[in-house]
Amino acid sequence: QVQLVESGGGLVQAGGSLRLSCAASGNMFGFYIMGWYRQAPGKQRELVATITYGGTPSYGDSIEGRFTISRDHINNTVSLEMNSQKPENTAVYYCNYQWGEVEYWGQGTQVTVSS
Repeated sequence: QVQLVESGGGLVQAGGSLRLSCAASGNMFGFYIMGWYRQAPGKQRELVATITYGGTPSYGDSIEGRFTISRDHINNTVSLEMNSQKPENTAVYYCNYQWGEVEYWGQGTQVTVSS
């Protein structure tokens, strides 16, 4: 089992910045990938960003270079720096752990961007 606990969500004005963090604990092994997904009301969950064990990031098509994902192996955390926020970024953001067919999700943290 792997436990993922997100933090850092909240209310931010359009154009502002917000940093999400996810602390992972439990039986992590292998070259696992960590990432962030989001789900807005009435929409499907979509990819925000992932980062490989070696630190290679990948971003969803809608991110437009305003977000930066990073990970810290010492503290087993993955972070998402979100800049130039837009109201359409309002969603619940979920932390994700993936190694092969094994996948875990955090409970999510709400991000609300006001116009």
